[in-house]
Amino acid sequence: MSQELERVYTIPLGKVLLSQSQHRAVRAINMIREFGRKHMKTQEIKIDEELAQLIWSRGVRSPPRKIRVKMTKTDDGYILVTNYEEGTESDETDSKKSPEIKQKVEPQTDDPDAIEVTEETLKEEQSAPKEAKPKTEKPAPKEAKPKTEKPAPKEAKPKTEKPAPKEAKPKTEKPAPKEAKPKSKE
Repeated sequence: MSQELERVYTIPLGKVLLSQSQHRAVRAINMIREFGRKHMKTQEIKIDEELAQLIWSRGVRSPPRKIRVKMTKTDDGYILVTNYEEGTESDETDSKKSPEIKQKVEPQTDDPDAIEVTEETLKEEQSAPKEAKPKTEKPAPKEAKPKTEKPAPKEAKPKTEKPAPKEAKPKTEKPAPKEAKPKSKE
């Protein structure tokens, strides 16, 4: 078996939250191992150090909810689980992309009235309209109206007296607990 088997999976790790907060990252690692055993049908699973760092990066209490991994079955018979990076995909996807079409745009210089735009002409155009426009006077700010006094709040209705609470029944005395009889030793 000289050919390596490679697969990409998205492993849901949401059930990690069911365990105690101090064991979540450990359970996430174990869930990745279980997932690998189930899908790749091999008992020996090795998790890459970068993947472990990714799971533990946010601490033991909050591992990621899902993770995208690449599982590779090696010649030695174990499964290597690594973090999947989209940029490292095979050349087949690159060939499927359409080739880029580059068009050269030639400026039209046949027009004798064409104006060449430079920084100097832009500055002249910007300064000219400002001088031509007469400044309009801003209207005077409105005078603040004197605040009128708010009408006095309506008189509150007199509160009705609440009925007196019911008299509590006198508590009956509980019978005295029985005296403990001394145990006789025989």
